[in-house]
Amino acid sequence: MSRALREDIGSGDVTADLIPASTQADAQVLCREAAVLCGAPWFDATFRQLDPAVQIRWHYAEGEAVPANGTLCDLAGPARSILTGERTALNFLQLLSATATITRRYVAALAGTRCRILDTRKTLPGLRSAQKYAVRCGGGENHRLGLYDMVLIKENHIAAAGSIGAAVSAARGRSGTLPVEVEVETLGQLRQALDAHADRVMLDNFELADMVSAVALNHAHARPALLEASGGVTLERIAAIAATGVDFISVGALTKNIGAIDLSMRFGAPAN
Repeated sequence: MSRALREDIGSGDVTADLIPASTQADAQVLCREAAVLCGAPWFDATFRQLDPAVQIRWHYAEGEAVPANGTLCDLAGPARSILTGERTALNFLQLLSATATITRRYVAALAGTRCRILDTRKTLPGLRSAQKYAVRCGGGENHRLGLYDMVLIKENHIAAAGSIGAAVSAARGRSGTLPVEVEVETLGQLRQALDAHADRVMLDNFELADMVSAVALNHAHARPALLEASGGVTLERIAAIAATGVDFISVGALTKNIGAIDLSMRFGAPAN
């Protein structure tokens, strides 16, 4: 938060300084499109760091659906401070609300199934924890937060280790109780991952028919794993993917292909 404010303000807000320091203002934040509200803590923290005299009253709760043209919150306080914090606060709110909104759409597409939506590490640098929080606000679940809380053995790890079995064995020896996931591209690799006792297997860019076969193979194995589908996931295709019987579907687009929610702040008449 401090870094975001420093980035914007620099040596000072030369435009807000045109307003007399004594001027008080009222403002509203409007949501121009239907959305899921997310980011209120970041919005509040922006003004709390900038000027605690700015008061904010929210009309919607975090994670709540907001209709188009709904008023998200009211602000009151020194005009200079509201003007200076406006863009930083709205940047957090429009980004995180966008992540929560698209997540909610994916989750809704899986209503009535046991399949769950996961995010990925394809996040904006420095904003991963915020975007993953937004995924949870939208009803999704977090995959690993970083490189430290789950072993995910991918194509290049397998190539470097020599085999799936060798990579999983090394993971068990070095990573203690951390869950071990293996990314596979074929049914043959799935068998190897299951035989190595992976906890979870990621089916990377599998066709639907191959996912069905993968689920059957997994169920028949003496030690089945959790199955995660990944790659080529769209809203139009996600229900069909879930119908194959996989446990999870990971969607990079939740945090990567984000178009900001259309928000604006509008001032009322100044009060002196």
